[in-house]
Amino acid sequence: MQIILLEKVVNLGNLGDVVRVKDGYARNFLIPQRKARRATTSALAEFEVKRAELENAAAARLAVATVAGTKLTGLTVQISQKSGVDGRLFGSVTNADVAEALTKQGFAVEKAQIRMPQGPLKIVGDHAVSVALHTDVVVDIIVAVLGDHA
Repeated sequence: MQIILLEKVVNLGNLGDVVRVKDGYARNFLIPQRKARRATTSALAEFEVKRAELENAAAARLAVATVAGTKLTGLTVQISQKSGVDGRLFGSVTNADVAEALTKQGFAVEKAQIRMPQGPLKIVGDHAVSVALHTDVVVDIIVAVLGDHA
């Protein structure tokens, strides 16, 4: 299916690109999320009229993400979790836990924005975690997992 991208999509293209994707990806994800439209002649004409407005909105979102990214860069978040004497956690620290801790500190972050390269954290210590505030703004934070001996 041919679609017009209404915003930048990772590994697909930028705002205004006309790309071919599988029908299910377009129908089930891109179009309902308002990230794309079908590439019909009328949709292309309508897009060209709204192009400046969409570019300004995208630039505003990027500016907001950049400001939040400068505040988040190098931040250390402490999360306390029950652990054994050997430093292993009973359970794990997930992206939802990190997002909740950041929200308590005043940052509006969703759990889908937290990138944990090695998966959930299962041992006590400091771990590097990425936060993707925008497709172009990814910052690294430190998550300090504190052991609470049971």
